[in-house]
Amino acid sequence: MKELGIGIIGTGFMGKAHAFAYRAALAAFPDIPAPRLEMIADVDEASAAKAAHQYGFARSSGNWKDMIADPKIDVISITTPNTLHKEMSLAAIAAGKHVHCEKPLSPALKDSLEMVEAAEKKGVHTQVGFNYIKNPLLKMARELIEAGEIGEITGFRGIHAEDYMHDPESPWTWRIDPSGGPGVVADLGSHIIGMARFLLGPIADVNADIRTVIKSRPVARGAKERKDVLVDDVARILVNFDRGCGGTIEANWIATGRKMQLGFELYGSKGSLVFTQERFNELQLYRAGGETHAHGVDARANGYVRIEAGPQHYPYGQFCIAGGHQLGFNDLKTIEMGEFLGGIGKGQKTGPDFREAYEIQKVVETAIESSKSRSWVKVA
Repeated sequence: MKELGIGIIGTGFMGKAHAFAYRAALAAFPDIPAPRLEMIADVDEASAAKAAHQYGFARSSGNWKDMIADPKIDVISITTPNTLHKEMSLAAIAAGKHVHCEKPLSPALKDSLEMVEAAEKKGVHTQVGFNYIKNPLLKMARELIEAGEIGEITGFRGIHAEDYMHDPESPWTWRIDPSGGPGVVADLGSHIIGMARFLLGPIADVNADIRTVIKSRPVARGAKERKDVLVDDVARILVNFDRGCGGTIEANWIATGRKMQLGFELYGSKGSLVFTQERFNELQLYRAGGETHAHGVDARANGYVRIEAGPQHYPYGQFCIAGGHQLGFNDLKTIEMGEFLGGIGKGQKTGPDFREAYEIQKVVETAIESSKSRSWVKVA
């Protein structure tokens, strides 16, 4: 079977996750092209060489452009700060490489569209790092919705809340540099917006309240000098979906005590679904009708049923044959990479691709516009 040469640009949190995923993908998905770990690039040769040794890549470079023209590299993962995504992606696309880029595609929506159009014109495969929707239980949730198991959808409540920016004395970093785009509405909001779209389809219009709560931060830990914060800390968005139902979406990176509250409550005429990434091997399902004694059901025992992930929920069984042993974050990333490489091998589209990431970014930008105008705004 064909091999695919892999290059990764960046060795931080996401670079490491990509390296783990590429190393594990073939073991979990034996029918995909074998990922051949060719090169890692970082800000300098020493950092790149250290990462290449640690993750088992054949070569390293302190210059990402070295892998663009390299004929041994077929797929490039871009895990750098947002401001670098466009240049790197366009260069890789022009060279005919398949591209995985972490979100957002770029700080500016028009630049993201340029990236989408370049990839589609060149015919390369693309993927963007919305790996949370690769959870087998979320795929099951979408199947239940599409099959009408919970009836007509009447409401959605979604949230992505963490606390890594809650300390006002944590220093000013690239994450809150406005040149990299908006704040939490893009950083975390894009995940719950993408999840909402995955489950319920396009969002039609929004009415948002987006706020900067911590107005300044020290230039370094313990420094007296401070810099103004010009990006948002909290975003609360009313949404209407194309399918007719409404809902709410919140993004918050100063939610003290929360480490990974990415989840939703989704209501329908026949039942509801509840999920949180804090317990992401579980999906809660409620079926209406148990309020009576029909069919011998005791109304006192009616409530949500906990569905626990197991080998019956593909591709959980590709990792472990025993239920209750649970998947982890890096397993979701492995599923993401396995699907991406498998799609390349079969010549089939996988997602979320650059086009879907652009659609998610449109919702983010529309929410920002709505917050400024204090009004409902249609997603273009």
